[in-house]
Amino acid sequence: MAESKQRPKFVGQGRGNIMDVMQRLQVEQEAVQKRTFTKWMNSHLAKHARPLKIEDLFKDLRDGIPLIALLEVLSGQKLSCEHGRRLSRIHALANIGTALKFLESQRIKLVNINASDIADGKPSIVLGLTWIIILYFQIEELTNNLPAISSFSGSSSSLDSQAGSEASPPIKKRPLGAFASRGNAKKALLKWVQYKCTSRLGLRVQDFGPSWRNGVAFHSVIHSIRPELVNLEQLKVKSNRENLDSAFSIAETYLGIPRLLEPEDVDVDKPDEKSVMTYVAQFLKHYPDVHDAEGKPLAEERQDRAKYLECLSWLDQMNKDIMTAQSSPQSHQEKYQGFRSKRIAQESQRNNVLLMLQPIDASGKMTPEQAAIKQGWEQLSARLLEWQAHLDKALPAPLGALSIWLVQAENTLTGEVPIGRSDEETIKLVQAELETHMEFCYEMDEHQRMLAGASVSSAPSEQLEDMRERLMKVSTSSKQHITKLEYLKYKHQVLALLAVVEIKLRDWSIKYGRKDSVLALLQDYMNFIDGSKFLEQYDTAFDNLKKRTQEYLKMDITGI
Repeated sequence: MAESKQRPKFVGQGRGNIMDVMQRLQVEQEAVQKRTFTKWMNSHLAKHARPLKIEDLFKDLRDGIPLIALLEVLSGQKLSCEHGRRLSRIHALANIGTALKFLESQRIKLVNINASDIADGKPSIVLGLTWIIILYFQIEELTNNLPAISSFSGSSSSLDSQAGSEASPPIKKRPLGAFASRGNAKKALLKWVQYKCTSRLGLRVQDFGPSWRNGVAFHSVIHSIRPELVNLEQLKVKSNRENLDSAFSIAETYLGIPRLLEPEDVDVDKPDEKSVMTYVAQFLKHYPDVHDAEGKPLAEERQDRAKYLECLSWLDQMNKDIMTAQSSPQSHQEKYQGFRSKRIAQESQRNNVLLMLQPIDASGKMTPEQAAIKQGWEQLSARLLEWQAHLDKALPAPLGALSIWLVQAENTLTGEVPIGRSDEETIKLVQAELETHMEFCYEMDEHQRMLAGASVSSAPSEQLEDMRERLMKVSTSSKQHITKLEYLKYKHQVLALLAVVEIKLRDWSIKYGRKDSVLALLQDYMNFIDGSKFLEQYDTAFDNLKKRTQEYLKMDITGI
């Protein structure tokens, strides 16, 4: 009897349990990736000109707006994007299509990824696309800049057997360096970690999974950057989750590394490899120097602070000098010469100031010094514009009136193009803007003739030359602005017509059981196609859009 109770299981028995366990592990892995990728994406969306934040990775990417914003931040390029509180599916697919085409233009392979799956929020597809973006724009980008593999110690043979299981990494336009040869971004990142941990601290890190479970590897990377932040001996008596929590907290507080992971995400038998790689790559992004950095961060911090203080001092002095010059009893010509010298001085420092205003961590937040520099720079720019306007207004008629018009024109051309909540509203706004701008163009011709005939005796020659250059720039920008407005007008005409068709197709797809209902449906179809001449409307709008698009591209205007 006892033996019968201990009967061994036959092959195949318990298969359902194994499948359940595998499915549960897959769900847990998906949840970890979703949390990590969401935090990673938010850390970049915060840097956008219009900061965004997503709550649900699968739902919030459906309209494509956050996806385009992310690619704009990562690439530094402006992409076309439809905006609105509730976008139709056509607009959402257009946005997602724009994002996918941009990725393909970077020679990134997108296998089995299409716009409709993203718009439907399919988890596996959304996670796959996000990982491709992380791999291309962060991990490959970073490891490509590292020195040759031979300059590092440590073995990565454990990765060789896994290389075939990973999705093909994106192909980059530029040639990859010796360290991160194509397809070896994962191996390259591990080599960097091994240099940080193995060659200097004797810690063996063989993968992006179990090697990180106890938290010591994270602390070792932190120690290689800021040794004073970590006591490696104390880690031996603490639990995995305590070590992980302290590592994530220290990295966020002192190194500016966003907390993409939580202890429970890593303290498992098989931590998610992609999530760990995404987090570890943040350290390489902010602290790429592979040489011994012990004691260096503090020196660099002092050096950076000295540069900030020097820049603030320069901005403060410039603002004071302008205020003094404006109130001085000099002649108009002398004041304009002073204005030009200050404007040239500002332009010579523009790139340096912009470099200082770059975010120093993934949060995108400015330091107090950066905020002060930004405020000082904006104040200086405003003072120079005010000074220029004052000097221009002091010119004798009709040059004074021209200067006022010129400032208004420059402000108009640098302003935002009006976009409504719907395509129909946008068409009306753009048409009104076009009509206003055409009137503005008639005035411009008159001002050009007047300025061409202005004598040197009526104003300083440098001031007249500056006004001519500004007017020429306004003339060029005006033509581009009209082309852009016409492009937007016909673009939204096509989108509005497609939105109407989408609604009609939905109505026509309904199954009807009665003859009179079918006849009514047929009549509605005939009225729409023939009565409203829809196809003619669409063909006309599409031809106009095609023509304006070609003109727009020839002018090489960014920000379509």
